[in-house]
Amino acid sequence: MKHAALATAAALALSFGSTHAMAKDLPEGGLTLGDVVDWLTNAGFQAKVDTDSDGTRNVESSADGAGFHIYLYDCKDDRCGSMQFSSGFSTKGAFDAEKMNEWSRTKRWARVYVDKVNDPWIEYDVDLSPGGSYEMLNDEFDIWRQSLTNFRKYIGW
Repeated sequence: MKHAALATAAALALSFGSTHAMAKDLPEGGLTLGDVVDWLTNAGFQAKVDTDSDGTRNVESSADGAGFHIYLYDCKDDRCGSMQFSSGFSTKGAFDAEKMNEWSRTKRWARVYVDKVNDPWIEYDVDLSPGGSYEMLNDEFDIWRQSLTNFRKYIGW
């Protein structure tokens, strides 16, 4: 997993033009949906703007064989100060809160829960403003990917 994280960091660094660009500041106020799509696609990931059934716009992407969505929060004039990575798994109710609590007791970064039909979800929040950088965002993305991979193993997905 360490090699994958280094490869991702290198790809993300190249996507911004040089290794010095990794320390490039995020725009003041955070990111737009388009900024998130550009950040991911420049690093070699597929990403597109999606709209949930309730009208919520988000970014749909995938990494390491798992799909996920990125929701933006704390928005002003389309620029958002935080984001949430989110992925759910349709398991026909195979999990319960006790199983999710077991995960949460032993893990630090991502939170997990079961929805109203006992399907497992994993989420990870990231602050983008004030004072964020693409270097920080790349690091947060690596933590998300590691958490998502470990969670998928945990639920046997």
